[in-house]
Amino acid sequence: MDTRTPGSDAHAPEKLSPADIRAVLTGVMLAMFLGALDQTIVSTALPTIGVAFGDVENLPWIVTAYLLTATAATPLVGKLADIHGPRPVLRVGIALFLVGSVMCALAPSMLWLIIGRAVQGAGGGGLISLAQTIIGLMVAPRERGRYQAYFAAVFMTSSISGPVLGGFFAEHLHWSLIFWINLPIGLVAAFASDRALRRLPPHEHPHRLDFIGALLMCAATTALLLALSWGGTQYAWSSPVVLGLLGLSALLWASFAVRIFTAIEPLLPLSVLANPVVAACVVAAAFAMGTMVGLSIEIPLYLEGVQHLSSSQSGVTLIALMAGVVVGASLTGRIMGRVAHYKPIPLVGLSCAIAALAGMAVLSEALATRPAAFAALLAVAGIGLGTALPVTTVAIQNAVPIAQIGTATAVMNFFRSLGSAVLTAAFSAIVLGLIDVGGEVSAQMLIEKGMADQLAAAFHWVFAASAVSLGVSLLAIVLMEERPLRTTVHTTSAVE
Repeated sequence: MDTRTPGSDAHAPEKLSPADIRAVLTGVMLAMFLGALDQTIVSTALPTIGVAFGDVENLPWIVTAYLLTATAATPLVGKLADIHGPRPVLRVGIALFLVGSVMCALAPSMLWLIIGRAVQGAGGGGLISLAQTIIGLMVAPRERGRYQAYFAAVFMTSSISGPVLGGFFAEHLHWSLIFWINLPIGLVAAFASDRALRRLPPHEHPHRLDFIGALLMCAATTALLLALSWGGTQYAWSSPVVLGLLGLSALLWASFAVRIFTAIEPLLPLSVLANPVVAACVVAAAFAMGTMVGLSIEIPLYLEGVQHLSSSQSGVTLIALMAGVVVGASLTGRIMGRVAHYKPIPLVGLSCAIAALAGMAVLSEALATRPAAFAALLAVAGIGLGTALPVTTVAIQNAVPIAQIGTATAVMNFFRSLGSAVLTAAFSAIVLGLIDVGGEVSAQMLIEKGMADQLAAAFHWVFAASAVSLGVSLLAIVLMEERPLRTTVHTTSAVE
């Protein structure tokens, strides 16, 4: 009688060679860069697009449409990767992304552009999660941390190059090039990744896809993100529209929770959600990533409105935060494979980041005339924050059977996206709520020199809120069970 479980070592493949790993890594990093770049390249071209279509009012939907479908698709993509393996799912994701890119580039109206962005998001939303899953399938947890640092470098590159390319295309060439550029990158990524992924061992596991659960989760996510996107901008937080969306989201989430407990094979298995390591790391990752994204969006307002820097100078200063994240993640990834206890790394790193943010909160007015000191504190915060990212990813993948690695990784990335949306909205609400201009607030008003004092006072609370947010992440790491990192890819535990 064969008692082997789907996640057992009975048919464990031979270990991939370093050359195989590099080939696969190159392919999936290109795919990841494709998804990450499109989240940043559009922002600086939005005014030009609005003028081109004569429609400024619906510009936020260009960003919101992508965010909605990308976030909602992430857990679904993870489940599909566990069922069919990552290679076919990645091919479909890249294909959808490229179709959406062509739709955007050829869009005759704002409506078609928004629809194209939604298609892009459906394809691109799972690319980052799939890349992390693929690394989890071919590299043992003990060695996995250093590869996570490469992913941090992809994020930094896209965060810096995206706005620069978007602004250049919109100002000097044509805005549609921000979408056409995806075609050569996407085709290279598709070819390189598909060819490289043939070297991966088979990863198909017979599961049933919970369509009802997927529909409930997508609807709940959409309602929540719409409320966060519209609240404080298009509608007041207390408006019936925002409150109604929040109430609908809560109802849908409750229905999804019921579905998890009643479905034969729910979209998010209880064995994953109830795993104490997964639960702690999801909280830590959501607040860490949310703090990073929220700060990267709000800090340029401080730099331009309080320190009176230009847009380009603001972008250069922001590199301190993003480069710090990459340095922190890279160092952590390298150290994780060499030490028995990896938990102290993010404990020290996050403590330093909290101290830096607390210093920024206390000295927010004094730092107005000290941009170098502010950049140094940003770098410290970024380095400390970066220590949490590889640890949470590797710890989650180390804690689940190989047959659930796609689902678990997607769950983490889903809550990272939600954390980013929630904390970005929270930081923005703090700034707008504490600025009194006697009417509607615009970005241009906030960067005028006359608003510097009010902005500095408002950012005192933004930086304080960031420190509290990282405090939650730190607490989750404290509560996380530190399990020894496996030295093999496959586990011997049961899948169900």
